[in-house]
Amino acid sequence: MFKGFKEFILRGNVIDLAVAVVIGTAFTGIVNAIVGSILNPAIGALFNAESLATALPVKIPTTSGGSATMYFGAVIAAVIQFILVAIVVYFALIVPINYLKRLSFRRKHEGTVDDTPAPPTELELLAEIRDLLAARDTSP
Repeated sequence: MFKGFKEFILRGNVIDLAVAVVIGTAFTGIVNAIVGSILNPAIGALFNAESLATALPVKIPTTSGGSATMYFGAVIAAVIQFILVAIVVYFALIVPINYLKRLSFRRKHEGTVDDTPAPPTELELLAEIRDLLAARDTSP
């Protein structure tokens, strides 16, 4: 059971995913600060509100005779934040990765890729040593 768990954890995909989550979480803080401190007040000023989160209020009556307020500006702020994250992810990750893929594909088809065989694995080396020892033991 522990062997399977160890193999699972040591896979490159799991570690890459963990790094991506940590970086994404840190990046979310940056985007939240930009949206909350710069964009929300600037766009909120257009709607005569202190912040976009309090812009476009709609009061709805409640059954107790009072009223509740819905702020549609908060939804707009969330959409802006999502678009900013998507833009940064696209230009910081997707564009460079696609460029590297195209470059690798081009090099592979132009014959500039190094086609030297990979060195033998540890298992192959051990098998070769075993065969050599077995051949040595049978000779007089």
